[in-house]
Amino acid sequence: MRYRLSCLVCLHAFVFLPAVATAQTTPLTLEEAIAQGLANSQRLAELDARQQAADFAIAGRKAADLPIVSAQGGYTRTNHVTPFSVFVPGGPTQEVYPDIPDNFRTRLDLQWPIYTGGRTDALERAARAERSAIAKDVEAARADLRLEITRAYWAVLTAEEAEAVLQRALETANAHVADVRSRLASGLIPPNEVASAEAQAAHERLLALEASNQRGIAEADLQRLTGNDKATAAPAAPYAQPAVAGVQTVPDLIAAALKARPERQALEDRVAAATERVTAAASAARPQVAVGGGYDYARPNPRIFPRNSTWQTSWDASVNVTWTLWDAGRRAAEQGEAQANATALKTRIGDFDRDVTFEVRSRALELTSSREAVTAADSEIRAAVEAERVVGERYRAGVATNTEVLDAQTARLQAELDRTRAIANVRLAEARLERAVGR
Repeated sequence: MRYRLSCLVCLHAFVFLPAVATAQTTPLTLEEAIAQGLANSQRLAELDARQQAADFAIAGRKAADLPIVSAQGGYTRTNHVTPFSVFVPGGPTQEVYPDIPDNFRTRLDLQWPIYTGGRTDALERAARAERSAIAKDVEAARADLRLEITRAYWAVLTAEEAEAVLQRALETANAHVADVRSRLASGLIPPNEVASAEAQAAHERLLALEASNQRGIAEADLQRLTGNDKATAAPAAPYAQPAVAGVQTVPDLIAAALKARPERQALEDRVAAATERVTAAASAARPQVAVGGGYDYARPNPRIFPRNSTWQTSWDASVNVTWTLWDAGRRAAEQGEAQANATALKTRIGDFDRDVTFEVRSRALELTSSREAVTAADSEIRAAVEAERVVGERYRAGVATNTEVLDAQTARLQAELDRTRAIANVRLAEARLERAVGR
């Protein structure tokens, strides 16, 4: 009795819960799901912010070659001192150093580095290369997101198809149970065959419930990736095997991947940025030339003698040359660090090329085997359907057992599920190969 009640509860959940979930979802095509995912991605928003930061870094490096003009002002309070005066014969006493405790100073200052040994230019080129690398990171992130959405999309469709297949199998099993019960009532079969049919129907009912749960999880994953809480997959067009003509060979795909993958391009840009930092570090061995100047308005003005507690103006202009003769190894360490980073990035490019070569080969093999699996699944379905038909006729003729009918139904169900998974694997393998090639 408890077993029958559990089955009824499971059947009630299976009948009503999917209907509620379907009413709350919005079917999307794969292109629409990808568009929404790209528009709502927080990861892409983060990379866009990093791009903006890189743009500001370029502007900052470029501005390092331009003059800096600043306005300065200050007030200084000093202790009282004894005034110093000079007696001039035949004239008044001249106060040379008066007691002025309140000192005010304003200055308009100019500083302009006119030669840095190539440091500022190298740092600007490094910032531009880093900006280009971040742009390639955005392309790679967008490609990864497309693949993730494609995977989630086909997972939803696979779960929906599996749910539909299991629902049809459940209907068939229920019809078979009704037929077996009528045969038992007629005295044609023993009671154990009714129990076997009911057990098979209960098992398929549980499989259908599990498929419904998997569909809900797959839809939740798709909604997470698209940023749309009501997204689900729209029915896809029937699958057709592609024509063989015009298919690129694996070496051609590898060559295209090495040329088009944004991750590799980002590494190349970062190698260029690291190389420019080596140049910037080496520039410290050259003299640095800067010009400066300013206009002072102060009370008292320390450049005017004798001191006087009045506002007075003065100006200055200078050319300054700085040449570091010995820095205790700082420049060599900075240059060595930048060179080592550039070498490490070059090594990563070689390792990335190996990974891409393996990835393209494995994805191409995966796609080929997935397409062959669809062909095999078609043959499996045809054979299973025919076997089920023959066993059904033999069962109705009284020459086949209930167990044989259940086995034939299970084989046909398994064949349909195998084809559903095989088609989803083909779609996903195609998307993975496109991602590996960098398209």
